[in-house]
Amino acid sequence: MRGPHNIWRLVRTGATLERTGAMKVILDAYDAPPLLRFAARVAGWPFQWLGHRGDPAMPAATRALTALGPAYIKFGQILSTRPDLVGEDLARHLRVLQDRLPPFSRDIAKATVEHELDKPIESIFSEFSEPIAAASIAQVHKARLVETGEEVAVKVLRPGIEKAFRKDVDAFYLAATIIEFLSPASRRLRPSDVVEHFDGVVRGELDLRLEAASASTFAANTEGDDGFRLPAVRWQESGRRVMTMTWAEGVSLGDNDALDAAGHDRVKLGEEVLTLFLNHALRDGFFHADMHQGNLKVAADGAIIAYDFGIMGHIDEYTRRVYAEILYGFIKRDYMRVALVHFEAGYVPADQDVDEFARALRAVGEPIFGMDATRISMGRLLSYLFDVTERFGMETRTELILLQRTMVVVEGVARSLSPQINIWEVARPVVEDYIRNSLGPRALARDLRKTAEVLSRFGPRLPMLVERSLMQQMTSLDPKRTAPRGRRLLWLGLGAIGGAAVASAAALMLG
Repeated sequence: MRGPHNIWRLVRTGATLERTGAMKVILDAYDAPPLLRFAARVAGWPFQWLGHRGDPAMPAATRALTALGPAYIKFGQILSTRPDLVGEDLARHLRVLQDRLPPFSRDIAKATVEHELDKPIESIFSEFSEPIAAASIAQVHKARLVETGEEVAVKVLRPGIEKAFRKDVDAFYLAATIIEFLSPASRRLRPSDVVEHFDGVVRGELDLRLEAASASTFAANTEGDDGFRLPAVRWQESGRRVMTMTWAEGVSLGDNDALDAAGHDRVKLGEEVLTLFLNHALRDGFFHADMHQGNLKVAADGAIIAYDFGIMGHIDEYTRRVYAEILYGFIKRDYMRVALVHFEAGYVPADQDVDEFARALRAVGEPIFGMDATRISMGRLLSYLFDVTERFGMETRTELILLQRTMVVVEGVARSLSPQINIWEVARPVVEDYIRNSLGPRALARDLRKTAEVLSRFGPRLPMLVERSLMQQMTSLDPKRTAPRGRRLLWLGLGAIGGAAVASAAALMLG
C-alpha cells in the first residue's frame, strides 16, 4: 500500500541521505525549490542517528543508496539513465552503483529449488555448485542435469526479496506523490511514471517465469542473426523463483586480454554488438536492455552470447518508425525532417514554431558531427535531444528512456572493444535498411494486410457493433433531432463497413 505507514520508511531514507551527505547532493542536482528542500531536510536532519553510515570510501549518493539496500540500488541504477532528471554529475556517480550483494547459502538455494520444483534436488541435479554470482535480486549456481548430464546455470531468487522490494517501492510511490505536490514543475518529468516504470522492471525480475518467457521470445526473434546466440531455457527445471538455462561457455566481453589471447577480432566484435542492438530495437522492437559486458560472452567460434534477461525493452512499431526517422534525419543532417517527425508524432505541441524547432535541432546535431569518431555518440545525441524538446514543451517519453539508457551502455561496450569505432558509420546501414523496409510500398502492403486480418476477425460482428452504437446514440438524442442524426450515424456506420472492405481488397491486391 502507498499510505501514511510508509512515512517512517521515508524518514529512515532521509536520515541516511543526511548522515552520508547525499541529501544536499541530490537536492542540488535536482535544483529543488525551497519548499521541497525544507520538507526533505525536516524528514532527515533530526533523525540522522537512525540512518545508515555506509562506506565512507564511496561518493555520497552511491554510499547512501548502497547502504539502503537492493531496491535503492536498483532505483539508483534507473536514475543513472536520467540525467535530464538528476543532472549529469549525479547520474555519473550513480552509474558506478554495483548490483552485488553477499551470497546466501547454497543450502537455502537448494531448498528453494526443491520447494519450487516440488522434487528432491538430487533427482534434478547431480551437481550443484556454490554461488558463482550474487546480485541484489538473485544469485546463480552452476549445476549438472541428472537426466542428460548437461551443464546448466540455475538462477535462484533471494529469500524474502519480494516482500522487501514491495515495501520500498511503495515508499517510492509516496515520495513521488509528495515531490509532485511540493514541486509542480516536477510534474513534467512525471516522477510517478518513473517509479511505475521501475516497479514494472522489478516485478519482471521477481518472477523468473517472466524472464524465461522473455529469453524464449528473444531467442525466437534472433534465431536468424549470424554470430549471435542465447542459452536455452530449461522449462521443466524452472518456476517463479528458479530459472534454469543451458550453460554459456565463453570469454567475457569485458576481458580484452582474454579476447586477444583467444584470437578474437575486437574491432569486429564492437561493430557487431552495436549492429545487433540496433537490429533488435528497430527490427523486432524487443531488445536486451542490460547489455553490459557482464551479460555478454564470446564463444570459441566468435559468436556473441547474451544472458540475464531480467530487463528487456519493448517499443511498439509506430514508435520504432518515429525513432528511426529521427536517427535517419540526424544522420542525413536533415533537421527539418527531424522537426516534422516530432510534430507529426505529437511529441512537440502543435502551437510551437517548427522552423525554430528545426534550428534548435541543428544546434544539437552540428556540434556532434564536428566531433572526431571517438566522441560521436547516439546516446549523447538522444540526451541532448531530450533537453531541446523540453524547452519546446515535450513531456518525457517514458518508452524512450530505456532505449536511450541501453544505447549509452551498448556504445560503451563497443568503445571498450574498439576505441576508434565510428558509431554513425556502423548505425547508418541498419537505420537505412529499416527505413526502406518499414516506410516504403512493402510496409504499406503489410500494414493493409494486418488491417484486413483484424477486420476479417471482427467482420461477422461489425453489423452488430454498428447497430448497437446507433441504438445507443439515438436513444440519447432529442426526439426532434433523432431522424437527421440517425441518418448521419447510419451513413457513418456504412462508411466504416465500406472502408473495411476497401482496406481488405487493397491488402489482397498489394499482397
